[in-house]
Amino acid sequence: MTRLVIIGAGGFARETAQAARAAGLPLAGHLDDDPALHGVEVDGVPVLGGTERVAELPDASFVVCVGSPRDYASRARVVRRLALPEHRYTTVLHPTAVVSASSAVGPGTVLLAHTVLTAAVRVGRHVAVMPHTVLTHDDEVADFATLASGVRLGGGARIGRGAYLGAGALVREGTAVGAWSLVGMGSVVLGDVPPGEVWAGSPARLLRPAPATALDELHGERDDSDDQGNLRVPARGVNGS
Repeated sequence: MTRLVIIGAGGFARETAQAARAAGLPLAGHLDDDPALHGVEVDGVPVLGGTERVAELPDASFVVCVGSPRDYASRARVVRRLALPEHRYTTVLHPTAVVSASSAVGPGTVLLAHTVLTAAVRVGRHVAVMPHTVLTHDDEVADFATLASGVRLGGGARIGRGAYLGAGALVREGTAVGAWSLVGMGSVVLGDVPPGEVWAGSPARLLRPAPATALDELHGERDDSDDQGNLRVPARGVNGS
């Protein structure tokens, strides 16, 4: 079986490593561009070097696990820089994640413990879904989005490309969160959030524009997303099948 290499060695990467172990995936280690981490172990998993070593690992599969609320566009930048074909990315599902037969999850996406996809949910590529997140019927989550722990999406919600939903955020059924927007932790989204904005509160309200790195991605969007950042590709099964 192909050995998995995790890009990044921070908190999300460490969580993904433990999920991969729990799922029985053969784990080679991390690649991280912080030289101070090279040659050390994080939670018992070695840091093999920097991302320049990707070219030296032609038989490995990868998952990119970088990003934070301060720079939630970094995962997209790293994927673009690596320029790997889609089949080189692995989908990591914690054994307690529940993905219905009618739902689809793209390559490079991570579903951590006790995530639930109920019916006809579509999750794109390189999406980070943290523990105890619930996606209900007909939800759509576009590429590079991040759903922090405890997020709940009502039926038919649409989360745009690269959007970030903070821990415990609630999104009303049929509501859209635009591409590269951020919804603060504990917020209650009752109406559509436009692309490239930061919203927070209960009910959620506009606070300010999204960070510059997110706006750079929004303004440079490629042609695989529409004006809300939602995917136009057909649904696929887990691991892009």
